[in-house]
Formats: sequence, structure tokens, C-alpha cells
Amino acid sequence: MLQIFEQDRALIPFRRDIELRMDNYRRMRHTLVQNGNLSDFANAHTYYGFHHTLDGWVYREWAPAADALYLMGDFNGWNQTSHPLTRLENGNWELRLPEEALHDGSRVRTVVRNGDALTAHIPLYARRVVQDPVSFDWLCEVWDPVEAYPWTDGDFHPDAIPLIYESHVGMATEEYRPGTYREFADNVLPRVKDLGYNTVQLMAVMEHPYYGSFGYQVSSFFAASSRFGYPEDLKYLVNRAHELGISVLLDLVHSHAVKNTVEGINMFDGTEYQFFHAGPEGEHPAWGTKCFDYGKPQVLHFLLSNLKFWLEEYHLDGFRFDGVTSMLYHNHGLGAAFTNLRMYFSMNTDTEAITYLQLANALIREVRPNAVTIAEDMSGMPGMCVPIEGGGIGFDYRLAMGLPDMWIRLIKEQKDEAWNLDAIWHELTVRMAPTVAYVESHDQALVGDQTVMFRLAGASMYTDMDRICHTQVIDRAMALHKMLRLLTASAGGTAYLNFMGNEFGHPEWIDFPREGNGWSYQYCRRQWSLVENGYLKYGQLNAFDRRMIHTIRDSGLLREWAPQLKLLRQNDHMLAYERGGLVFVFNFDPQNTHMDYIIPVSTGRDHEVLFTTDDEEFGGFGNIGHELCSAFVPGYSGPALRLCLPPRTAMVLRPIAEVSG
Repeated sequence: MLQIFEQDRALIPFRRDIELRMDNYRRMRHTLVQNGNLSDFANAHTYYGFHHTLDGWVYREWAPAADALYLMGDFNGWNQTSHPLTRLENGNWELRLPEEALHDGSRVRTVVRNGDALTAHIPLYARRVVQDPVSFDWLCEVWDPVEAYPWTDGDFHPDAIPLIYESHVGMATEEYRPGTYREFADNVLPRVKDLGYNTVQLMAVMEHPYYGSFGYQVSSFFAASSRFGYPEDLKYLVNRAHELGISVLLDLVHSHAVKNTVEGINMFDGTEYQFFHAGPEGEHPAWGTKCFDYGKPQVLHFLLSNLKFWLEEYHLDGFRFDGVTSMLYHNHGLGAAFTNLRMYFSMNTDTEAITYLQLANALIREVRPNAVTIAEDMSGMPGMCVPIEGGGIGFDYRLAMGLPDMWIRLIKEQKDEAWNLDAIWHELTVRMAPTVAYVESHDQALVGDQTVMFRLAGASMYTDMDRICHTQVIDRAMALHKMLRLLTASAGGTAYLNFMGNEFGHPEWIDFPREGNGWSYQYCRRQWSLVENGYLKYGQLNAFDRRMIHTIRDSGLLREWAPQLKLLRQNDHMLAYERGGLVFVFNFDPQNTHMDYIIPVSTGRDHEVLFTTDDEEFGGFGNIGHELCSAFVPGYSGPALRLCLPPRTAMVLRPIAEVSG
């Protein structure tokens, strides 16, 4: 029996659908490589684009429907037709130039002729694309350095369990401009290391013409965004991360592409169907972007080669696949509730997209066996994180997207004293796949939404965040900010994610420069000084996150599938559980201190208090003692702790080692 059925026997009635999934994968893999390796197939980037040769340069493109191709640039005075490419077989085109014709940094565009029409485009495999500061035109800069980057990360081995610091390089500076790869490497990576995170997930690296798209409308798939520096600068970032023991994941966008025809790959050969579905199927109704045709071997060649390129060229450690739900269904999952299993195995399911995702995961394992892949899927597609040979799609993790939705909904709609702990516990712990838990990502910080801290504190963040100030609003916000993070990180998944700055409750929202705000960077940066100035509560929240992440990492608790519930009493707003040898106790009651509260535990050893959300160093009141707690309670039938928890507090305890004698 396939592993997917062993994990979930409710899928057995859909055996034929799962077998079809596997047949499609095997059939397409055989079409692409017969009996060889996918890695041998995924080398389009080594053939297409600009490359040095022994006698100069060679430039190649795939444009099957074009009547003619030309290269224009600063090397020929931007003459549109003086340098035609030669048509080869299978829709390929080639131009050879002497060494002196081009150099790294030469600016070029490709001109495509269809009938009498000439259109200009960025080369499909461009590795560096820049926007001219005067004309604002996007141009390709030839980039193929003769000397290889001097990597020093040969002995780097990623941690097994990702603790992810989701990051946007451009926003990572406090200045009113985009930050750079090198600034991120030198200034932010040490913060990540200090906090205890072992992985950074980089957004908006693949080139995109509209900064405000957060990098999700990609135009040049092989180009690292020039807003933040040169390709070698990104390599410096990755190399530095590896020196610090930090993995680097790329936020990958293969779910759609920008519509632009000059900057993007759309209509490159004059047809809408070169890379995308023709007609309405190729248009994403919600995002205004183009949808890939995953059934075309040439499209798979492009996308799979793109994966291999980023892994090998930039030494990346894996990918977070964006928009997987949109890929999986012909209606892109819009308005679908996915209330029964039959909805996953219907005419609405895009089986070609499933095959691509399987091929992608198989290729990634060939190129980098210890790479991590994460699926952004809100539908809960069965088998998402089951190995391909077991009938699955092959991801390591899926994002627990229901968790931030739950927290925001509760904060918006209910007072915390009305929260249903049974429902919260169910959402945190019932999972069919390894999941990345999080309270909030970048999505919850954008204009139109609010971060958890901003939603809890409101305007008081502008006036009452001084460490000596205590108000009812801020004290509640501080308490819940810490409690929700501790609960989610320790109980909510098998990995954890935080968006850059949210760990210390970064104020306000994210708003990229645009016409509506006067092209301002006011809300498109991270104010690290709020942590560093020493007199605001942001530093205390940052200190709590550091202690929490280091504790989770050192204990290895996320290696355990789920926590063990020890106590849940809705009337008292009390919750306690164990995981990784640690005991977590929460009092969500907004008013009542629970004195001498008995918490059952698994071992009869005394317990020490590691930290609490009420510790003064974390902005609390210091009302919880740190003395040793005996696991013997007179009259209680098993090992238990007698604890005192003030309102809206949580504590983490650990059994002390037995003294050998």
C-alpha cells in the first residue's frame, strides 16, 4: 500500500485518482528524460542566454513562433536589425559575437519580428536586468563573469528543523531607500543569528518591475533583483549566511508571471501561448497575471532549469513555493472551501500542475538532497508532504495558513476572555502534514491589514511604548503578543516562521512607494533603532523572542510531531502541555491569578522555571517566581506541579536532571 494511504485511509476511495497522479508523473518524466536524471535535463540556462566562448560570445533564445530575432544594444548604437540571430532547429536562435563586442554590463534588448511588427524584449535568460534612471526603461545587462565567485561554504550543513526569518532585503534598512544584499548580509544576518533563527527566507529576489508587488509579479526568472545590488552581492549574502550557520531559502514564484511584454516573458515570440495557456485559461482573474502551461515540455524545461540555476548558481538551500493553491486548481482555489475530499479529485484539479510540482521536488532532491521545500497551500491538498514514491507531491512542509487567520479573526472579533481554547488547540495541533507554524507573515503586515501588535495596541503604540509606562491597552498587547508567539511556536507545527521585525512588534503596516503615497519609503523599511535605543518596550519583545527561539532550538522540541496535552480548562482559561521535555503553561484569564494551580506532568523530578512571559526583562511585572517546583503534590495521584500564574501569563519549565550518587 502506498504511504499516502497508510497515513490517511480516508483517501482509499480515491485510489484511482492517486494512481493517475503517479502515472502522469512517470509519463512526463519519461517524456523529458527517458530513464535519465532530471538534473541532466534541467540545463536550459547553460545553453540559452549569454555565454563566453573560446572565441567570444554566444547568445541563444527559444522563440518558436518568431519570424526573426535581432540583438540591439549599446554595442551597436541600438540598431534594431543590424545583428540578426540565426534560426536553428526546434525554435532555437543563435548569435555569435567577438569578444570585444560585449562585456559584463553591456546593455541590450532582443528584437522580435512577427510579420511586419518589431517588438523589444528583455532576453528570457537574462541574469541581470536594470531600470534606466532617466528613461525608466528596463534593460538587460550582459552578465557572465569569467572568474567564479570564491565560495567558502563547502562545509555548511543546514539544521534539520527550519526556524525561519522571512525577510525582504529592500525593506531591511532603516533608511528611506531600498537596502542592499551586502547591507543585509552585514547588518541583518547577525541579528538573525543572535535571535536564534537558523534560516532566512528571502522575498522579492527574482526580478520584478513593480516594487510594490512584494516580488510576486516576476518578469525575469533568472535575474536577481538589481534594486539590491549585483549577482555577486547576493552570493556574498548567501555565503555569509552559511558562515553563520544560517540556511537561505528563496521565495519562489512559479505559480504565475507578470503580464508585461517588454520586461517579462509574455508574448516573447509573438504568441500568448509560448509559456502560458492561450485565452482565458492563461489569465489569472484575481492577480492580473499570466498562468503557465505546465503540460508543455518546453515550459517544464524553463521552470525546472530555473530551480537548478538558483540552487547551483547561488548555493540556495531550498524554496518556499508561492501560490501553490492557485496552481493546483483551474479556478485557482478562489472562493473554494474544500469541505470534503472529493473537491481535491475533480475536474477542477489541474493535474498538470501537480505533475510539475512532483518533478520540481524530484529535481531539487537530485541537485541538493538536503534542500527544503515548503508549499504555500491553503487548500490542504492530500499528499502534499508525502514523498513522490509514496503517492505524494514531495514537499517537506506546508505553511499552516489557518493559524494566522485564526489569530487575526479572534483578535478582531472577540475579547480574549471569550476565546475557545478547545478550538485553538485543535487548530494548532491537528495536522496531516509537517507544517510551518506562524502567527503572522508579511501578509498580515501589508496596508489593508495590521500586524498582531498594531491590532492589539492601536494608536497607543505611538505614545505608550516607553518601558516605564504601563497602561491597560499596552500591557494587554505586550502580554498577548508574547503568549501567542510562544503557543504557536511550541505547539503549532513542526517548523516556525516569523516575518522580519514582527518579533519585536514593529509598528504600523508595510506600504511600498507608490503614486498614492507620494513614492514614500516611510512605511517600507524596518526601524531597528526601536529595539536598540534601550528605553522602549520593543527591545523587551525582541529579548523575549530571542529566548523563545533559542529554547525551541536547543530543546529540539519540533522534532516531536505534536505536543502532549496535560490540561485544558476553559472556565479557568488554563492550558498546559509538554513537548521536547519542556512544560508549557498558559493562563489566558485577563483578570484572575490562579494560585496553587495543579498541573499534571510526566516526570516526578523537580522542575526549574526557564522563563516566563511576565519576566521583567521581557516587559512583564516579575510576579512569577523562578524557584524550583516540586513534582510531588500531597493528595494528587501522579506527578504534578503546584504553580501560581498571574493573568495573561505563560511559563516554560524543565525537569532538572537527576543527581547521580
